[in-house]
Amino acid sequence: MKPYTHDKNVPTNSVYPQKVGGNVFDFIVCGAGSSGSVIAARLAEDGNASVLLLEAGGDDQSETVSNPAHWPLNLGSSRDWGFVGEPTPGLDGRRLPLSMGKGLGGGSSINVMVWARGHKADWDYFATEAGDDAWGYESILRYYRRIEDWQGAVDPVRRGTGGPVHVAQPLSPQPVAEALLSAASAVGVPIFGSTNGEMMEVSGGASIAELRIRDGKRETVFDSYVRPMLSRPNLTVMTGALVTRVIFDGKRVTGVEALVDGRHCQFMAHCETVLSLGAINTPKILMQSGIGPEEELQSHGIPVVQDLPGVGRNHQDHLAFGCTWAYRKPEAVGGSGCEANIYWKSDARLTQPDILQCQLEFAVPSPSETGLQTPEHGWSMFNGLAQPKSRGRLRLSGSGINDPVLIEPNSLSEPEDMAAALAAVELCRELGNSDGFKPLVTGETAPGPRSRSGMIDFIRRSAVTYWHQSCTAKMGRDTMSVVDSELKVYGIEGLRIADSSILPRITTGNTMAPCVVIGERAADLVGKSHGLTAVSDAVAKVK
Repeated sequence: MKPYTHDKNVPTNSVYPQKVGGNVFDFIVCGAGSSGSVIAARLAEDGNASVLLLEAGGDDQSETVSNPAHWPLNLGSSRDWGFVGEPTPGLDGRRLPLSMGKGLGGGSSINVMVWARGHKADWDYFATEAGDDAWGYESILRYYRRIEDWQGAVDPVRRGTGGPVHVAQPLSPQPVAEALLSAASAVGVPIFGSTNGEMMEVSGGASIAELRIRDGKRETVFDSYVRPMLSRPNLTVMTGALVTRVIFDGKRVTGVEALVDGRHCQFMAHCETVLSLGAINTPKILMQSGIGPEEELQSHGIPVVQDLPGVGRNHQDHLAFGCTWAYRKPEAVGGSGCEANIYWKSDARLTQPDILQCQLEFAVPSPSETGLQTPEHGWSMFNGLAQPKSRGRLRLSGSGINDPVLIEPNSLSEPEDMAAALAAVELCRELGNSDGFKPLVTGETAPGPRSRSGMIDFIRRSAVTYWHQSCTAKMGRDTMSVVDSELKVYGIEGLRIADSSILPRITTGNTMAPCVVIGERAADLVGKSHGLTAVSDAVAKVK
């Protein structure tokens, strides 16, 4: 490991959006979101390693970030990449807004703050696909124990305390959240004290949500991991730095090019570069750098460095179909507005949940295509598919950094997804129209009673996204896999991927927590490869 040096034009220990010169670091991490923040901080714990964390967006100093109730205001703002899907036949030709966090903290700065680990079956599936038990549930539990500072009931097997990530349930959930648990119990859905304990090991249940809110304010992953490290001279965090491509020496990645203040700047990595740009930008940068499907690259005049047909394929996302009820009188909104959730099955024969329901304590407007009116005061169930079978893809529209990615979600293209969606809406309506909610609501406003064909029509026209885009550079061993079990890009040296794009399939539940695990796992793998002492100590604690 070479000693840390830096160009005089690039200050350290700061968020730096201004002019930069060339520079050489030991490690470059691209993207300061829920995975990249973890990796940069963990690598920088070893004072001998110089780390550069590049972020295209700006800082996270805003009321819309810190105030949990203001998260919807970030959608469509400068803190959102503002991706939009292509017209989708399964959605009656609609184009879905596909928001993704842009700025320090990434998605953790604009999301609903729900902490959901993924189901045991998810992680065991990943281990099978990767051929590596280190990705299995028992191993991942050890990571979660290291990560968490859980504020709830003691569970030494499943929960951690003293870690960097503060996780807590609301102290006084609103009546509508308690009503949901009561209604769920009445229809046979088991109630658990914690979403992320035993509930993630069985066939489903309901619980009060677990959130990333501390003292009434959002806590981002950047807050938890990087902010306490900013005084370290071996960590540089740079905002306003749009990564445009990776730099090669043969088939070895030696750094990245980034657009900063209108200038193309190169940053070189002695050891490794990690892409943590998210499931849209990571495959875009790979393809525009020459890593991806050969025919796709050649059609845009991009020289092929490595033919990997799986780059940009296997796109997955959670879809939601909003069911809404009008309140009798205005009700308070607690925390982020999401204080209860349900994971359940569309078919009793299933062994793990395929339905995801997050209750929102305000009325979510239905898409205009539904023709439904939204009550001034009400609540909605963000209700949808936890394990969609439909698969989409990403395509380039050009070779330039400003050429947008064409996102083809292919939503509801598989018949199993429509069957699960119908079951999800049926369960939601059964819950919302039960006696437990009658003191709070006057009645259902969406979707209302419909025939089967009418309900299918509602689902196609009302579907929106949970903003959980994933799986576009998957980990595995087949011909469509992009990274191996150590997150190394096949056929390329010095480059790893660590974000939601590496998931072989989408996790059951919100994706922030799995992204933190991916970051921790990546940091361990990188650190071990290069003999970082701090990382080696952390790995020993996980075993």
